[in-house]
Amino acid sequence: MARRCRITLDVRAKFSVSAIGGPVKTIKKAVQSFPRVPCALLPTPVHKLDRLSSELGISLHVKRDDMTGLAFGGNKARKLEYLLGEARARDAKVLIAVGSCQSNFCRMVAALGKIHDFEVHLVLGGAKPTFISGNLLVDRMVGATCHFVESHDWNDWLQESEKLTNWCIQKGKSVYAMPVGGSTPLGCMGYVQALGEIADDEKRLKTKFDRIYLASGSGGTQAGLIVAQAIAQWPGSIVGISVAQDGGAQRSVVSELVGETAGLLGVHLLDEEIIVDGDYLGEGYGIPSVEGDKAVELFANKESVFLDSVYTGKAAAAVIGHVKSGEIKAGEKILFLHTGGSVSLFA
Repeated sequence: MARRCRITLDVRAKFSVSAIGGPVKTIKKAVQSFPRVPCALLPTPVHKLDRLSSELGISLHVKRDDMTGLAFGGNKARKLEYLLGEARARDAKVLIAVGSCQSNFCRMVAALGKIHDFEVHLVLGGAKPTFISGNLLVDRMVGATCHFVESHDWNDWLQESEKLTNWCIQKGKSVYAMPVGGSTPLGCMGYVQALGEIADDEKRLKTKFDRIYLASGSGGTQAGLIVAQAIAQWPGSIVGISVAQDGGAQRSVVSELVGETAGLLGVHLLDEEIIVDGDYLGEGYGIPSVEGDKAVELFANKESVFLDSVYTGKAAAAVIGHVKSGEIKAGEKILFLHTGGSVSLFA
């Protein structure tokens, strides 16, 4: 059974890289019309993992999006720059975010909302815990109101968010509500922009990455990178490791976001490939896996890079597994996108 799920989209890019002056300027031009509230510390560092590279027989670098700065960092900061820009443009006073009890996205919404004087409500899936720790501790410290939904079904969380949105509107409050992970076409702009940053990293490091590996959950990070790949004609592969559902279902989520994000930019993509590997999901979303936990331990022991069991650990396990299976060839240049989440190690 194939490790990767692939689809092909009928697409054409509207931006000419040569005419605009290279991939970075091309991507900047593509996203510049969208309102944005800078909150991330960018660019994030990239460094080589020398000991793991030697052990695995590849050239392995890590892009430290766990160091975006806002509330312990993470990939959601890039998305929130654009989502908050839209919220302010709409003159919203209330932010509503949806996620699991230990949601990294909700933690960052809570912190960003506090900084910008929003009233923040978090709809969190799972029973209300008896002990507050990890991301929930941050949520409480910054003053967010948490609403717990005793379900692991994302649809149940979204229904509760809709009810809460309607209640706030009835109270005369202007609301900006975001879905799980902030993965809307506008939120994806954060990672359209990020690929331009990665192109800058390649130039600075004098290297070309063959593949980018990342955890694919709500799908927005991978979708943004794929759209930017088409705009900038970046030649490598973007490999999403599903941490939310089986590979086919996750591929569909990413595919829909790719189409919507491209449409928002006025871009049509041609023969774009979406790669999703669902073999490292384990028992399901939010449930640690044996392979993932081994990868978390390996990265910590070898490089003092701290991953998490829900997202980045499973993506790192895929890198290791793909090397062992021969999917990644000896000497390949791999960029591992560290999307954050290590706060949950203390949950």
